[in-house]
Amino acid sequence: MIFVSDKAKEKVADLMQQAAIAGQQDYFLRVSVVGGGCSGLSYKLDFDNESHPNDQVFEDNGVKVVTDLKSFLYLHNTTLDFSDGLNGKGFHFSNPNASRTCGCGESFAV
Repeated sequence: MIFVSDKAKEKVADLMQQAAIAGQQDYFLRVSVVGGGCSGLSYKLDFDNESHPNDQVFEDNGVKVVTDLKSFLYLHNTTLDFSDGLNGKGFHFSNPNASRTCGCGESFAV
Protein backbone atom coordinates (compact mmCIF):
# COMPACT_ATOMS: atom_id res chain seq x y z
CA MET A 1 0.00 0.00 0.00
CA ILE A 2 1.06 3.57 -0.67
CA PHE A 3 -0.59 6.16 1.56
CA VAL A 4 -1.52 9.78 0.76
CA SER A 5 -1.72 12.47 3.45
CA ASP A 6 -4.47 15.10 3.47
CA LYS A 7 -2.05 17.84 2.35
CA ALA A 8 -0.75 15.70 -0.52
CA LYS A 9 -4.33 14.93 -1.56
CA GLU A 10 -5.14 18.65 -1.71
CA LYS A 11 -2.03 19.41 -3.77
CA VAL A 12 -2.64 16.52 -6.18
CA ALA A 13 -6.21 17.76 -6.73
CA ASP A 14 -4.91 21.30 -7.32
CA LEU A 15 -2.30 20.11 -9.83
CA MET A 16 -4.86 17.98 -11.66
CA GLN A 17 -7.10 21.04 -11.88
CA GLN A 18 -4.24 23.10 -13.31
CA ALA A 19 -3.47 20.35 -15.84
CA ALA A 20 -7.16 20.28 -16.87
CA ILE A 21 -7.49 16.58 -16.01
CA ALA A 22 -9.47 16.91 -12.77
CA GLY A 23 -12.55 14.70 -12.78
CA GLN A 24 -11.26 12.50 -15.60
CA GLN A 25 -11.53 9.01 -14.12
CA ASP A 26 -8.82 7.51 -16.36
CA TYR A 27 -6.04 9.73 -14.89
CA PHE A 28 -4.08 8.74 -11.81
CA LEU A 29 -0.90 9.57 -9.95
CA ARG A 30 2.03 7.39 -11.03
CA VAL A 31 4.77 7.02 -8.41
CA SER A 32 8.08 5.49 -9.47
CA VAL A 33 11.56 4.88 -8.16
CA VAL A 34 14.40 5.63 -10.57
CA GLY A 35 18.16 5.41 -10.29
CA GLY A 36 19.90 8.67 -9.45
CA GLY A 37 20.24 11.32 -6.81
CA CYS A 38 22.96 11.59 -4.21
CA SER A 39 21.74 8.50 -2.30
CA GLY A 40 21.28 6.26 -5.36
CA LEU A 41 17.49 6.17 -5.84
CA SER A 42 15.02 8.98 -6.52
CA TYR A 43 11.25 9.32 -6.49
CA LYS A 44 9.34 10.30 -9.61
CA LEU A 45 5.74 11.58 -9.75
CA ASP A 46 3.63 11.96 -12.91
CA PHE A 47 0.03 12.00 -13.96
CA ASP A 48 -0.74 9.11 -16.28
CA ASN A 49 -3.73 7.48 -17.91
CA GLU A 50 -2.18 4.25 -19.18
CA SER A 51 -1.85 1.17 -17.00
CA HIS A 52 0.75 -1.52 -17.62
CA PRO A 53 0.42 -5.29 -17.00
CA ASN A 54 2.46 -5.43 -13.76
CA ASP A 55 1.21 -2.17 -12.25
CA GLN A 56 0.18 -2.14 -8.62
CA VAL A 57 -2.95 -0.03 -8.09
CA PHE A 58 -3.97 1.57 -4.79
CA GLU A 59 -6.45 4.17 -3.66
CA ASP A 60 -5.91 6.08 -0.46
CA ASN A 61 -7.62 9.23 0.77
CA GLY A 62 -9.47 9.51 -2.55
CA VAL A 63 -6.29 9.48 -4.67
CA LYS A 64 -5.64 6.66 -7.13
CA VAL A 65 -1.93 5.78 -7.00
CA VAL A 66 -0.25 3.43 -9.46
CA THR A 67 3.30 2.09 -9.37
CA ASP A 68 5.22 -0.50 -11.32
CA LEU A 69 6.09 -3.74 -9.52
CA LYS A 70 9.82 -2.97 -9.22
CA SER A 71 9.14 0.45 -7.67
CA PHE A 72 6.58 -1.04 -5.31
CA LEU A 73 9.31 -3.15 -3.70
CA TYR A 74 10.90 0.15 -2.56
CA LEU A 75 7.63 1.98 -1.85
CA HIS A 76 5.66 -0.53 0.24
CA ASN A 77 4.01 1.31 3.20
CA THR A 78 5.35 4.70 2.08
CA THR A 79 3.34 7.86 2.75
CA LEU A 80 3.26 10.70 0.25
CA ASP A 81 3.04 14.08 1.97
CA PHE A 82 3.21 17.72 0.90
CA SER A 83 4.84 20.59 2.74
CA ASP A 84 4.59 24.28 1.96
CA GLY A 85 6.56 25.52 4.97
CA LEU A 86 9.68 27.61 5.29
CA ASN A 87 11.98 24.57 5.33
CA GLY A 88 11.02 23.47 1.85
CA LYS A 89 8.03 23.25 -0.40
CA GLY A 90 7.00 20.15 -2.28
CA PHE A 91 6.10 16.51 -2.08
CA HIS A 92 7.95 14.39 0.47
CA PHE A 93 8.02 10.67 1.03
CA SER A 94 8.01 9.00 4.42
CA ASN A 95 9.52 5.68 3.41
CA PRO A 96 10.07 3.04 6.14
CA ASN A 97 12.15 1.00 3.66
CA ALA A 98 14.83 3.67 3.23
CA SER A 99 18.01 3.05 5.20
CA ARG A 100 19.21 6.61 4.53
CA THR A 101 18.09 9.74 2.71
CA CYS A 102 19.99 12.68 1.33
CA GLY A 103 19.86 16.17 2.81
CA CYS A 104 17.39 17.43 0.21
CA GLY A 105 15.05 14.50 0.87
CA GLU A 106 14.64 13.68 -2.83
CA SER A 107 16.74 10.54 -2.92
CA PHE A 108 17.24 7.51 -0.71
CA ALA A 109 19.01 4.19 -0.33
CA VAL A 110 17.83 0.80 0.93
